[in-house]
Amino acid sequence: MDVFARTFLPAAAENGIALQTISRHMPIFRRCVGAGDATLLVTRCTRPDRPAHGDYLLLLTYRRLVVTRQTRLLHRLRLHLNTDLRHLRDVTWHPDPRLPAIELAATAIDGIRERFLVRAGHPQQVWQLDALLTQVFRTPSRAHGDTTSTGGSPVGRSFT
Repeated sequence: MDVFARTFLPAAAENGIALQTISRHMPIFRRCVGAGDATLLVTRCTRPDRPAHGDYLLLLTYRRLVVTRQTRLLHRLRLHLNTDLRHLRDVTWHPDPRLPAIELAATAIDGIRERFLVRAGHPQQVWQLDALLTQVFRTPSRAHGDTTSTGGSPVGRSFT
């Protein structure tokens, strides 16, 4: 069993993702993520600017961000975003323990600003997500030896 397979299932279970959902999305994630990439986060998310466009599943590793979308009506799966973290610009996140949620935003290589709202089960989990995002986006890339994992672009956190 490779690193991705060993870390994906526990990360998904930690956030309460059903096995049926995991098995549906796994083929897309497998095509996007290398066998040696450790899964840091698998969680459901929504798009604050487009709440009626379906359900999203976000996968984060030290190298990649992959987001899939399932349409509401026909339940079709689509790859929404598949990018190397070095290609993201202006990465920000806003913890809000009142909801509890974190809004994650980044500009993809094509110039489109992507925004995702990740809901947490409880306020403490918001701070755990905040620490994870800080670890991934503010520390040197383990995979490529960059000065930042976003290729030197501004990253940061702001509070609401």
